[in-house]
Amino acid sequence: MATYLDRILASHRAAAEADRRDWDSLQREAASLAPARRFAEALVRPNRLAVIAEVKRRSPSKPALALDLNPATLAVAYEEGGAAALSVLTDSEFFGGSPDDLRSAREASSLPVLRKDFTVCRGDVLDARLMGADAVLLIAAALREDELCELVALSATVGLDALVEVHDETEAEAAVSAGAQIIGVNQRDLHSFEVDTARAVRVAASLPPGCVRVAESGIAGADDARRLADAGFDAVLVGETLVTSPDPRAAVASLRARKLSVSQRDATVGA
Repeated sequence: MATYLDRILASHRAAAEADRRDWDSLQREAASLAPARRFAEALVRPNRLAVIAEVKRRSPSKPALALDLNPATLAVAYEEGGAAALSVLTDSEFFGGSPDDLRSAREASSLPVLRKDFTVCRGDVLDARLMGADAVLLIAAALREDELCELVALSATVGLDALVEVHDETEAEAAVSAGAQIIGVNQRDLHSFEVDTARAVRVAASLPPGCVRVAESGIAGADDARRLADAGFDAVLVGETLVTSPDPRAAVASLRARKLSVSQRDATVGA
């Protein structure tokens, strides 16, 4: 039986196969744009966990999170709450998003913006840059290793940061081999859409020093954020908790946990 991921990827790969645009021309156009905002740098804060706050209308597992949200209004609230960056869903069929959501959110704030979508080809990366994104999501589970390497390199060529999403140690190894500088551990299984809240800490042990570490999904509040900060994550990407909150500004602020120093983390592990 086809899973959520199977259906989503089939749709996106069919669209990529039907795309007959001149990608070389698009790449030249994308490379000529003004510099993007610095997504990776925004996530590295010495004392506080960074929050990537998401603009998300719905998902396959929860079809009505915030269907009528205003991306610009939400982006302003997120920035006022101390978010380091934004993530905007642009998939229409499964998540109800659009490039217009991304443009509106970015225009309303000064924060760097991640295009969150199922990127499967060169055109998807180039479209992200052309629609105004500062970073692009690359999901290891959705790509062959050669595709992942190609799209990480292309992202850098056109001035985008790439957040490479993994779910286990094998995918983490592939991300590192592809040259990923930002690695996100998604606690949601993309086949079942179930969340394992121990996954991020478990997989983090296999990530090398120096990469920017992001925990995704299953982050419901300050206690979850603090646990992930203590485990050495630089940032959390949070959607459902924020878009369903009556006060998104305060919800973002509550997630900005104080980070332990390396010596404090070592003491905690040894205790």
